[in-house]
Amino acid sequence: MAARIVPAFAFIVALIAIGHLLGRRRVLPERAADTLNLVVLYVNLPAAVLLHASKLHASPQLLGLVAVPWLLLGASVLAVLGLARWRRWPREVTAVLLLTVPLGNTSYLGYPLTEALLGAAALPYAVVYDQFGSFLILSTYGLTVLALYGRGARPRLGEIARRILAFPAFIALVLALTVVPAEPPAWLAAMLQRLADMLMPMVALAIGLQLKLKPEHAHRAPLAIGLALKLLALPALALGLGALFGLHGDLRAVAVLESAMASMITAAALASMAGLAPELAAAMVGYGIVLMTATLPLWLLLLR
Repeated sequence: MAARIVPAFAFIVALIAIGHLLGRRRVLPERAADTLNLVVLYVNLPAAVLLHASKLHASPQLLGLVAVPWLLLGASVLAVLGLARWRRWPREVTAVLLLTVPLGNTSYLGYPLTEALLGAAALPYAVVYDQFGSFLILSTYGLTVLALYGRGARPRLGEIARRILAFPAFIALVLALTVVPAEPPAWLAAMLQRLADMLMPMVALAIGLQLKLKPEHAHRAPLAIGLALKLLALPALALGLGALFGLHGDLRAVAVLESAMASMITAAALASMAGLAPELAAAMVGYGIVLMTATLPLWLLLLR
């Protein structure tokens, strides 16, 4: 496993550094990161789902894997609200941590990292964790937090359903489970593989372009606590839940790996657009990605 960890993280860090350098020197257009993220959202991510989700086979253990992110959500909410009351955090700080602690980057980073560190056979499990966990949590719980703490109106059930059904990766998941064969034609598999292989480079460059590592003084304590919860406490809890649900092998490793991902970029972006402590939201993503290069290998070594 160590032979996979070092090259994978060296590649990620190099691409993030290149993206950050390009952003600082203003080589690319101002909204280049947004363009890269949209290409990933509408092209590379659905291709990865189509390629790998079709290989899923129903089993009772998959229910345990799906339960893990929802149970981690409950633990995160209790922890953040308790700490917010104790530390008397402003509402916007509480809102950002309610979004960025339970929601991890389980697709953009989770898919390619799972394949790089665990192998292609584990990737379908990452798709299950992301689509039936993180994505549905963002579409329901995430919108509710934004409505309660932001300035917008509360989302209606119809709007939530529409967002879920229109999400490109979710459409790809439905097609993969109903139409796409487990072994698609060679030409189709080759095309999807090439598009899926572009996922990591595109995401890493976009992250580097958006990376900001200068939090305000007032946000340093919430940032440190949020990162400790996200990168240490939640993976430890996922490890225990995996044992409780009898998850073994790749299922157990994916549950821990996905829970140990840095905060979801989409969740942080939504918080920023709602005016909820945008500097803290960006710092949770930026510092989380940097620190994850140290914490994630430790979790993987522990899983051995």
